[in-house]
Amino acid sequence: MRREAARFLDAIAYERGLSAHTRAAYESDLSDFFAYLEGVAKVNAFDQVTREHIADYLLYEKRQGLSIATRARRLVAIKVLFNYLVAEGHLRSNVSETVESAKRGRLLPRTLSEQEIGTLLNSIEGVTAQSIRDRCMLELFYACGLRVSEVVNLRVGDIRMDETLVRCIGKGDKQRFVPIGSEACGWLNKYLAEARPTLCKRDTTQSGLFLTRLGKPFTRQGIFDMLMKRAKAAGLTQTISPHVLRHCFATHLLAHGTQIRAIQEMLGHADIATTQVYTHVDDGELVNVHARFHPRSK
Repeated sequence: MRREAARFLDAIAYERGLSAHTRAAYESDLSDFFAYLEGVAKVNAFDQVTREHIADYLLYEKRQGLSIATRARRLVAIKVLFNYLVAEGHLRSNVSETVESAKRGRLLPRTLSEQEIGTLLNSIEGVTAQSIRDRCMLELFYACGLRVSEVVNLRVGDIRMDETLVRCIGKGDKQRFVPIGSEACGWLNKYLAEARPTLCKRDTTQSGLFLTRLGKPFTRQGIFDMLMKRAKAAGLTQTISPHVLRHCFATHLLAHGTQIRAIQEMLGHADIATTQVYTHVDDGELVNVHARFHPRSK
């Protein structure tokens, strides 16, 4: 089973352009499933797997304390695997088709208010090379809604200052251009002119946009650590990640009247349904809207 699964992972990674991280997630989820089949169900071949085996596995995972989201993700991996096995002629039918995942409530993105975003960004004065870099990076996150992996991979040549655009490579190696905005442009100019030459340590071969004090490109963890440090210094008590800034970008644009299709394009979402999670309105705002606009609430 594991040999066939390895061929499956290679196939979908190539066909769908999956990142190494996504491929590894599929592999981890399926490895847990195989361990259950071999160790608990005593099954060693795909043609022996039944719908009941899969349902029992999900129940076993529930009893182990795994969340609904994790169990749903693992079922997706199983379904994609069995679809592949049927398509390749290894199985006659897909026994996973009728297995349903547990229902879960819609998880709304956690965001900061516009005032809190202002507090975070304005707390970084931008005097030293490192503070200019940090302010520039966070302004870019908020201005463009980039993923942390996209910021890690940015190169100096990806900044189109004359067009006020940034070129980034998203999931599946898909390229898109996102407007930068005047505030972020100003900090990018300042960073490129004053801070980056100091940080690159005269290494003219270094093409990465954001550099550490040692002149090396930032890692994902480095960005997380920097953001947590800056948020704490700004007096923000909630946990903040680069993805929260991405949520803020989308939510605040929508609140100011931006069309959802435009937000989808800027975020690099392949499916509009992924973007529509930002169309939520909190309960307090619903009350205010009803009071302002319903004819019987005057």
